[in-house]
Amino acid sequence: MNNKTTAIALVTDFGLQDGYVGIMKGAIASINPHLTVIDITHEIPPQNIAAGRFCLMNAYPYFPDGTVYVAVIDPGVGSQRRGVAIQFAQGYLVGPDNGLFSGILRLSEAIAAVELTNTNYWRVQDPSSTFHGRDIFAPVGAHLASGVPLNALGTSICCDSLVKFPLREVTITDNKINGCIQYIDHFGNIITNISRELIRYKNWSVEIGQKQIKKGLTYGDVDTGELVGLIGSHGWVEIAVNGGNAQQKLQVNWGDLVTVTVGLT
Repeated sequence: MNNKTTAIALVTDFGLQDGYVGIMKGAIASINPHLTVIDITHEIPPQNIAAGRFCLMNAYPYFPDGTVYVAVIDPGVGSQRRGVAIQFAQGYLVGPDNGLFSGILRLSEAIAAVELTNTNYWRVQDPSSTFHGRDIFAPVGAHLASGVPLNALGTSICCDSLVKFPLREVTITDNKINGCIQYIDHFGNIITNISRELIRYKNWSVEIGQKQIKKGLTYGDVDTGELVGLIGSHGWVEIAVNGGNAQQKLQVNWGDLVTVTVGLT
C-alpha cells in the first residue's frame, strides 16, 4: 500500500440511534486512521434505494475528485446480489450492486468495475450475512482510498452489467414533459427527474395527481400553505408548499407521474 490518502463519503439508511455508523467508521480507521470520513447522510428511509440513489447523485459534484463513496442501502444483504467497486471520472463507488449508483453513473459513466471477491481486503474472511457495510464495504473503501488499485479488489465485470434503478424515463411530447418523483426530502418537498435544462420557456406549470400547480422562483412566491412549482437548488423541477409538506398535501410517493406543461414565451 502506498501513502496516498483521500476522502471517504458515507451514505446509509442506518440512522444514528444505533451503533452501526460508528462501527463502520471504526472499521475504516482500523485500516487507515488518517482518512477523512464525511457523512453525506445516514437518514435514508430504510431500504429506500431510490432515496439513496438521489442523495449520492446530488452530492458528488461537491466533493473533490478521487473521493471514495461507500453507500449501504442494501435490502438484499447476504443474498446473491453482488458487492461492487466502480471507478468513474470523479472517484470510486463501493457498495451493493442494486441500482444505488445508477444516478451518478447516468451523469458520469463507469470507467471500470469489479465484483468484490478478494477477501484479503475484507475485515474478515467470513463476513456477517447481515452487515456487509462493516465487514466488506467499509474496509474495501478504506483500502481503495489508501491507494489499493481497483483491480486488486476482485474480479473485473462489464460496466454495462451494473444494475440500473427502474426509474420512469423522461419523455417529451409537444409542449409536455412527463417524468416522475425521484426523491422526497424531509420537508416533504417533491423532487422530480425533470431537469432545469428541459425547461426552455419562461411560462410553465406542473401537474401531479390531476392537480395543476403554477411555477415560482422561491417558496415565498405563494401564500403560506399553497403549492408552488420551482427549480430547486439541485437543478430539478420541485413541488413544494410554502411553510408546509407537499407530499402530505398531495398524498403522492416515489415514482408517481409528474407532467410539466411549457408555454411558448
